[in-house]
Amino acid sequence: MPHTPQSLGYHTDLALRVLEGAQVEDCGAYTMVRSPTNPTFWWGNFLLLHEAPRPGSLEDWLARFREAHPGAAHITFGIDTTDGEAGAAVEFQAAGFRLDRNTVLTTGRTIPPAKPLPGEVTLRPLETGADWDAALLLRLAVNASDERPLEEAGYRTFAVQKLAGLRASQEAGHGAYLGAFLEEQMLAGLGVYDAGGGVTRYQNVETHPGWRSRGLAGHLVHFAGEWAQNHLAAQTLVIVADPEYHAQRLYERVGFRPTEVQTALERPPAGS
Repeated sequence: MPHTPQSLGYHTDLALRVLEGAQVEDCGAYTMVRSPTNPTFWWGNFLLLHEAPRPGSLEDWLARFREAHPGAAHITFGIDTTDGEAGAAVEFQAAGFRLDRNTVLTTGRTIPPAKPLPGEVTLRPLETGADWDAALLLRLAVNASDERPLEEAGYRTFAVQKLAGLRASQEAGHGAYLGAFLEEQMLAGLGVYDAGGGVTRYQNVETHPGWRSRGLAGHLVHFAGEWAQNHLAAQTLVIVADPEYHAQRLYERVGFRPTEVQTALERPPAGS
C-alpha cells in the first residue's frame, strides 16, 4: 500500500506535485518525487523520508538521491514528521545541508483584514496569456529583491516551468492562480489548489517589492480562501510559512493557526 504522509504539509505537497505532472513513487523507506519538465525545481525533485534519518545513514541517503535524480545539482530531503523531529540531521548539516523547519497553518475559513484594500486594485483569477506573463514578471521581481537572489537565468527557467504546471492545473479545474492587479500589472499573487478530501493548499504567496506593506497579501489570502470554498468545496485551508519571516503573522491575522512543523534538509547547487 502506498505511503500516506502523516505530515499535512508533505501530504499536500505531493498532491500538488501530482497535479503539476510529477512522478511520485513509494520506494519503501521513502517516496521519490521527480518532475521531468522542471528538473531544477528543488521541491519537485526530492526524496521524502518516511521517518527521521538515523545516525550513520547519510551516505546511504546520498546514494539513493543520486540514483533517483542523477542530473540534479541540488540535494533535498523531506522528513515525514509533524513535530520538527529531524533525527541525525546534524550529520547532514556537517555535510553542507541546511535544516529547515516551517510552520504548517490551517483554518476552516479566512477572515477579512482590518486594513482596506486600495480602491484601484482588483483581485481575480488569472485568465489570459498576458495575465500569466504578468505573474512571471512578479516572480522575477520578487526573486531580484531577495537578500540572496537566485541566478536570474536559472530562476527564470524554473519560474516559467512552475507557472506552466500551475496553469495546466487551473485549466484542468483543480484550482486557480489569483492576483492583485492594478490595470495590467500584477502586484501580488498566490495559488490555491485542491489536495483532495476537502483540503486546499496555498502556493507561492508573494508581493511586488514596490507594493509591500499595503495589505495586498492579506486581502488576497482571504479572497483565495473564499474562492476555494466556492469553487473547490474547501473545508480545510493549508498554508506553509517560515516562522522567522513576517508572513506567518499575516496568515494568523486572517484566521490561520499553527498545526504542525514541516521539516526538510536541503543542499543547494555548489556556488549558488
